[in-house]
Amino acid sequence: MDCIFCKIIKGEIPSYTLYEDDEIIAFLDAFPANPGHTLVLPKAHYKDLSQLPENLLAAAMKVAKRLAPAITQALGAEGVNLFLNNGRAAGQIIDHVHLHILPRSSGDGLQIHFPQKPYPAGEAEKVKQQILSILNPAYS
Repeated sequence: MDCIFCKIIKGEIPSYTLYEDDEIIAFLDAFPANPGHTLVLPKAHYKDLSQLPENLLAAAMKVAKRLAPAITQALGAEGVNLFLNNGRAAGQIIDHVHLHILPRSSGDGLQIHFPQKPYPAGEAEKVKQQILSILNPAYS
């Protein structure tokens, strides 16, 4: 497998590791948006969120919860964004599911904005039903 994260996990590529246990590893992003930008990921290779077992998602979030305040305090950041880009259209570049911890400060120049677009009349109910029909056919 030619996954850069798997190579980091195997020690084939050096990293600045902040946390490691049997299932999860966290290291500084080699191309950070801000200093302290950290990646948290399972050691086992899962392409995306749909493949990731719930116990590993929970473990990764526990690590992120522990690291985020330490990163914030160490770097004097005012907050953090947590991102999990899932799929190319969502910005996932490496096909190994990973969570970003991105330290933020006022005026850091990063533009993370989600434009809000209200649903046209009746559209929210239609979207809800489409999702529920896949999630649980009994709801539709």
